[in-house]
Amino acid sequence: MASYDVIVIGSGPGGYVCAIRAAQLGLKTACVEGRETLGGTCLNIGCIPSKALLHASHMLHEAEHNFAAMGLKGATPKVDWAEMLSYKDEVVSQNTKGVEFLFKKNKIDRITGWASIPEAGKVKVGDEVHEAKHIVIATGSEPAALPGVTVDEQIVVTSTGALSLPKVPKSMVVIGGGVIGLELGSVYCRLGTKVTVVEYLDTLIPGSDAEVQRTFARMLKKQGLEIITGAAVSGVETTKTKAKVAYKMRKNGAEATLDADVVLVATGRRPFTKGLGLDALGVKMTDRGQIETDGQWRTNVPGLYAIGDVIAGPMLAHKAEDEGMAVAEVMAGQHGHVNYGVIPGVIYTHPEVASVGETEESLKAAGRAYKAGKFSFMGNGRARATFAAEGFVKILADAETDRILGAHIIGPSAGDLIHEICVAMEFGAAAEDLARTCHAHPTYSEAVREAALACGDGAIHA
Repeated sequence: MASYDVIVIGSGPGGYVCAIRAAQLGLKTACVEGRETLGGTCLNIGCIPSKALLHASHMLHEAEHNFAAMGLKGATPKVDWAEMLSYKDEVVSQNTKGVEFLFKKNKIDRITGWASIPEAGKVKVGDEVHEAKHIVIATGSEPAALPGVTVDEQIVVTSTGALSLPKVPKSMVVIGGGVIGLELGSVYCRLGTKVTVVEYLDTLIPGSDAEVQRTFARMLKKQGLEIITGAAVSGVETTKTKAKVAYKMRKNGAEATLDADVVLVATGRRPFTKGLGLDALGVKMTDRGQIETDGQWRTNVPGLYAIGDVIAGPMLAHKAEDEGMAVAEVMAGQHGHVNYGVIPGVIYTHPEVASVGETEESLKAAGRAYKAGKFSFMGNGRARATFAAEGFVKILADAETDRILGAHIIGPSAGDLIHEICVAMEFGAAAEDLARTCHAHPTYSEAVREAALACGDGAIHA
């Protein structure tokens, strides 16, 4: 029986980061992983492979639509799907091997197998039982099921199957207008698939800034995606090669069907805690199936912690990473902290969509006085030069103090630009602080400064 200071269950972004930070702080650490490779859903069948396909398909889009205008003449590239999947797999391999290297570098023991927790302070993997002063559950999430829809990962797929289809389908129905559905829908649309997105609510990306929602939907439609909102899917029938999706419009009860070669079920994710033995252990759960934790990620069982997708909050890899580092510091006797008010969200379509903090809708609902500074990428020289002038930056600041409360970007490199605003918010900066900071020209980031200027006397280039 091996004994550790910390055993982390799960090697996704939350788990492996937690293990590394714990080891850095001098704790004897092990990490349990059921997969053959480290990195969890994100590195193996989520964030990383989807970004590889998004990049490849965007390059194709550029070749088809913008190369000629730049004087780049020649035949449009043809899609070698097998080679594209091979490229995607190589990207995944490089990342998972990178985590293996980090485990060796930090002297973290890797335990391969599926874990259960028979009692406080003990982790069972196979026939072996290991002891630990601290146990961290970082087992992530799995695709949520949809009533009336049976997933076979061939014709009716989750994001996992959508990343490894045998061929590019002629038609695809995406059930769910959130991040996963829109990213993968964009990939296949660029590759020539007729993509129809069916969303239950009346808008795409629910909960985000309403102006971004409208702008984003318009852009996606312009790119060729068909979007049906306010529609409840009632079932999916399949044959050997096809599927028929039945749905009902929530507004008037009108019923309709869609035929497709592939149906992607992207209706969200749910915590993955199967096999851990939490019921027998008496771990408190929320009514949404999440593990209940306190402000330091402790469960009600002594020495047992939980982070990432299995607890409350946005199911984001970087949120799990922050919690992983923070809980490692707590276990080492330090003070771990996560600022949940400054966790950015990004959609890696083209253009990208990024947000942090409050929306106009949330501020209005709370009765808070605010000002909004907005700047269009049409006024940004770099964006115009790269065929990326659609979209805008919007900064929300307190009407009285000018403190930045939130920001929303739809446009080129939005996922990178948002972090300047995150850092500003972390330091309690005012919009004027951003506006008075020199930004290099010509860069996309100038649009952020211009939006900050728009919170005051006005943008320069608008």
